[in-house]
Amino acid sequence: MSEPQILHFERLKAIQRGGGVITKPLAGEWIGTEHFTSGITTFPPGAGMMLHTHNVEEAVTILEGDAEVEVGGEICRLKRLDTTFAPVGTPHRFTNVGDGPMSILWVYATTHVTRTIVETGETAEHLSPADMSVAS
Repeated sequence: MSEPQILHFERLKAIQRGGGVITKPLAGEWIGTEHFTSGITTFPPGAGMMLHTHNVEEAVTILEGDAEVEVGGEICRLKRLDTTFAPVGTPHRFTNVGDGPMSILWVYATTHVTRTIVETGETAEHLSPADMSVAS
């Protein structure tokens, strides 16, 4: 059984994803969660992720900035606190279309997460060195 924890955001290790995109993992198997994984990713203006799918359900909430999302073939603009849900295998991506930083809170429905890039079909373990591709 895991122990309760308090995570101070400023003390969390930042992962450089390329193109100025930074991820801070929050909760996951590394702290003992058994049923979900979460974190925050921040994108500079114009940056975004490649179109991809996951092996699990994902919810994403825009914390700051202006985003464009493509999910399940639909493209729309999002603002602070707008939220998306992507079922298993649904192609999706987020791009910062504003003038300042855009941050998202992502939550996956398990601790084992993979990302498959739609264009190449390559699959990588979430946040592994092979999972650092961004589109700008």
